[in-house]
Amino acid sequence: MYRIISSKLIVPSKCIQGLNFPVVVPSVSFYEIRKSGYEDRTQKKVSTRQSIRDGLKELKKEIKNWTEEVKEGCTFDPIMGMPLPGEVDKQWCFNENAKFDDWVVTSDSDHDEGYSTSSLSISPTGKGLFSGNLSTQLVRDGKVKRAGYCNMRSIRPQKSFKRDSFHDWSGYTHLVLRLRGDGRSYMITLGAAGYFDVNWNDQFHFALYTRGGPHWQISKIPFSKFYMTSKGRIQDAQEPIPLNRITGFGITACDKNNGPFRLEIDYIGLEMDPSHKEISAYEQYKVPYFYAGY
Repeated sequence: MYRIISSKLIVPSKCIQGLNFPVVVPSVSFYEIRKSGYEDRTQKKVSTRQSIRDGLKELKKEIKNWTEEVKEGCTFDPIMGMPLPGEVDKQWCFNENAKFDDWVVTSDSDHDEGYSTSSLSISPTGKGLFSGNLSTQLVRDGKVKRAGYCNMRSIRPQKSFKRDSFHDWSGYTHLVLRLRGDGRSYMITLGAAGYFDVNWNDQFHFALYTRGGPHWQISKIPFSKFYMTSKGRIQDAQEPIPLNRITGFGITACDKNNGPFRLEIDYIGLEMDPSHKEISAYEQYKVPYFYAGY
């Protein structure tokens, strides 16, 4: 862990190769490091000149995005923006014009932790196709204890100038998916970043059951049924999803059944049901007010 003492940052000696004593650096050089995730091995070093060129192009693009945000804010009608009961607002549609760059597809083999493979592509019917092969075979490195997962996840929304943003789903009560599965069970994941670092790994899950066969199905899942986990562990103190701070949506194949899987997706949408009054399907605990939270 880092410690800030007298406006200076103390860096552990093990962080600096060849040094056996703490190194003091100015606190202005501190930057936030996420404790979860993997390093980007595909990132390449570029020259200073090329970095300046890329930066100027990016600045022009971000100014254009900022202009669009200002125009949208001035013309937004809060009445027309309210969801209509029983109407599905499609958040993501999968067709030939879909932007697959907005999705990240990973599996355990991408991090040398297994042999599963997965991909997101266009199906023969022109819809999104999340498919691959699931394998629970372990890598013989003496470290990996469990294997067998494939995941597709949306990237976090951003405002202009690379500012992190959120999906605001506070006006909706249900998640709606139109899909065609293979009979497997999948896991739906909703990310919701909190204000404090202890909330960075909070996620909300619910099972997605599919039918095999040629027919499409519509899965309508109340947000109140999602349960909270942190670093993969189900928490005793459950709480409702902060729907105004959704950072991402994901689907994971991890049912421990070796073999190919196939999930065809038409759209992922949201619906508001006025008759649904449940906030959370799980027991709520009262904690002291000095606890960090929302």
